[in-house]
Parts: sequence; structure tokens; C-alpha cells
Amino acid sequence: MSRSDRNTDSCVVSGGRVAALGGGLIGRSWTALFLAAGNSVAVYDPDPATEARVKETVEEAWPVLTALGLARTDAPEGELVVCDDPRAAVEGAAFVQESIPERIALKHELYRTIEPVLGADTVVASSASGLTLSELQGGWRDPAGLVLGHPFNPPHLIPLVEVMGNEFTGPGVVARARRFYESAGKVTIELKREVPGHVANRLQAALWREAIHLVNEGVATVSDIDTAVSSGPGLRWAVMGPTSLFHLGGDDGGLAAFCERYGESFNRWWDDLGQPHLDQETTERLVEGLSSATDPEGIRDLAVGRDALLTAVIAATHGRRSGGTGTSTRVAE
Repeated sequence: MSRSDRNTDSCVVSGGRVAALGGGLIGRSWTALFLAAGNSVAVYDPDPATEARVKETVEEAWPVLTALGLARTDAPEGELVVCDDPRAAVEGAAFVQESIPERIALKHELYRTIEPVLGADTVVASSASGLTLSELQGGWRDPAGLVLGHPFNPPHLIPLVEVMGNEFTGPGVVARARRFYESAGKVTIELKREVPGHVANRLQAALWREAIHLVNEGVATVSDIDTAVSSGPGLRWAVMGPTSLFHLGGDDGGLAAFCERYGESFNRWWDDLGQPHLDQETTERLVEGLSSATDPEGIRDLAVGRDALLTAVIAATHGRRSGGTGTSTRVAE
């Protein structure tokens, strides 16, 4: 279908209807997951290459989704259509996932465009990582149906979604968003207060900050620091969070014994943590260190390898996670 062929009529789909606004890396991944859950998906993106790119992503993701039990059929049961009019994409949708570029004016413009045609009970979730919910709400006359629904890349593979509403969010909207995500196999957490970067981004930013500091101080190479994470605590973090792990580290005494035993050591480490910034010199040092560790592998090869390992880890640790049902269920119409 060419861009000129797309119109409102071509975006009419049947069954459980989900809209994915934005056909970039995140939007395409969401689309694959929503299709795997049995929904029909209408994708909005003005780029004429979107349809081919979305279909390619779905095709590549399907074996992984099948291996994880998120897709129960050999091919999508629901319909997939691509629209160049966001109003056509969201019309009749019970759930809308917005994943357009993180420019607040662009998001506000999109919200103003789609709000008049949204259903009264439609939930709209934004994938925004760098913008806050209160900033996003500025583009709405009535933001009651808007929540934060922040995934991790790639959304069809990484289970976590951070969900947030506030005093302007309608009753039950956060709970409905969480149920929808969980019906597609996701694991959700709810943010109780707004902070820049939400929860998981702040945690990984804290770790990366110290990794950069150690590189800048000449303690270890970029490659060795990455190895220290992936072959050390990263393996434990795949099955349990840091506080629970340290609880186990206290033996029979649990977390109280651990803190008594190692409290002074942690205080000393915290006092010595670095405060680097991503200036040009630091960026060049990181890029050079990464290139020496990854060549001749390209980004695509690294991503394929990452996804294969993640699939195995997620499958092996599925029983440790709570929240997601791991079943494919159509969105409520």
C-alpha cells in the first residue's frame, strides 16, 4: 500500500482495536507485541516507508514472541493497517500507545488532533522516557484518559512497563492500563510520584554514571566494565532486585544483618562515587573504548545477539516475575 492509498476507510479494522502512534523503533516493537496478543493494530506515521518497516519488524519479532509464549499462532490473527492520519488510527481504538519523538510541542499537536475523535473510555499511554506526565497533559483539554506507559527497548521483549497517573487522571484508568499491558505479557509497576526519568531509567543512569567515572579515572576499560556488569551483578539482577539480593546476603539475619555488616563499606563507596558529565571528551573516550570491544560486529549484529540472549534469560526467569500473565488476550472492546 502506497502512502497515497492510505485513507480513513483503509484504517477500519475489526476485533480488539489498538492504535500505535509512531512507527519508529519503539512503535514498531509495540505493534508486534499488540498483534501477538491477538489485537488488530492501526499504526500512524506519516513516513511512507513505515508499512514496510513495521511488517519487517513483526516478521523478525514473531519467532521470539512465539518462543516466549506471547504469540500463540504462526502469524498475526488481527489486522495490521498503516495510516497517515492519526485520527483514523485512533478512531474506535480501546487503547492507544503513543511513541512519537520526544518533542513536547510535537506531542501536544498530536494530542490536540486526536482528542476530539477518541472514545469516552479510550486509554492513551505515552512511551515518553524524558518527558513527565504533567508536561504531556498540557496538550489536552481533558487529560483524564492519559497515562504514562514507559517501556524498555525493545518493548516486545523486555517485560517492564512503568505506569503513572496523577490527580488529573480518571478513576480506574491506571488500573485499566496495567491490566491491558499484563494481558499482553508485560510486567507493570506504578509510579506514585513524578520524577524525571521515572524509576528504571534513573537506576540505569546511576550505574552508567559510575561506569563512566571508572573509565575516566583509568580504573578499567569500557569493555571490562561492561563485562563486570554482564558477568557479575547483572546476572543476579535478572532474577531479583538489589534490596532483595542484599537481604539474601545477610544470611539468616536478612537485610538487617547485611546493613549492620556492610553499612560502613557502602557509605564509604557512596562518598567516593563520581560525578562525570557526557562532555565531548568523555563521549569520545567511551565511543573509542566501545569500538575496540565490539568491532567488527555492527549494531545490527549486536542487537540480534542481544535479543537471542534476552529471549533465553526471559524464558528462564519467567516464573520469578510477577504482574504479567504471559497470556495473549485481546483488548476489551
